[in-house]
Amino acid sequence: MKFGLSLPYGAGVAGDPEWMRSFVADAEASGFESVYLVEHIVMVDGHRDVYPYAESGRVPLRNDCAIPDPIDVLCYLAAVTDRIRLGTSVLVAPHHHPLMLAKRLATLDLYSSGRAMVGLGVGWMREEIEACGGRFDCRGRQTDELIDAMRAAWNESPANFHGEYFSFEGAMSYPKPLQPGGVPIHIGGHSMAAARRAGLRGDGFQPLGVTGDDLARRMVEMRRSAESVGRDPDAIELTLRGSLASIDEAAVEAIRAAGAHRVILSCTTAELERLAEQMWAVSALMDVIG
Repeated sequence: MKFGLSLPYGAGVAGDPEWMRSFVADAEASGFESVYLVEHIVMVDGHRDVYPYAESGRVPLRNDCAIPDPIDVLCYLAAVTDRIRLGTSVLVAPHHHPLMLAKRLATLDLYSSGRAMVGLGVGWMREEIEACGGRFDCRGRQTDELIDAMRAAWNESPANFHGEYFSFEGAMSYPKPLQPGGVPIHIGGHSMAAARRAGLRGDGFQPLGVTGDDLARRMVEMRRSAESVGRDPDAIELTLRGSLASIDEAAVEAIRAAGAHRVILSCTTAELERLAEQMWAVSALMDVIG
């Protein structure tokens, strides 16, 4: 089982470079495999769409909460770490052009010595996507093309791609990622469409906010979709969620029984000393469970 960490964004710490540096240093020292940042280019005051990962339907963040560009921050963290993997969970795919995102992720992979991972989702907030020039109603098909076009840019020279939303011919994109085949792409989302996308295109699946029978149904759909195109569903990494403050051996065993390869633990405090204590407690748990 691999263990990752996500940030307590609500405390505003993502806008504090020194806090970030200390946090990721403690995470690496205590044996965590990975750290994950989120993306929101803008938050929209009074958004109408329901946030799908909280019972209230509202984002549990203030509108002025600092959410810096995740790839830029990960490049900073790459410079102050040696081993921990650097990921997003998740990027909002409709915000990005595949050639631009492919270049940024390849650069992160190069400067981190092959430690980059990218979680991609279609996004849920119509107002944010439209404010940034995206098209909300076709974001699923656009995300599929984005993934295919990025892989073309990483693995072909020259790269050619012709789709409904993106098209290029003779594109020479360098540097290439250090990781063979490109930066691993993990599909994030709670829908059956996300499960299908993970099966058809993903290196991993992050079924956000889904548990129990709902999770089981999505895993069946992911596996069926992978097999339909000749992919090995067992090679698609499943990442589930937990809490740094409350994770224990029983919770890890339940996550493992669900088929997970990794758990991303959320932080409920921004106090660095307390976080370090919790990280080292989980480190001891890692030794116990193997």
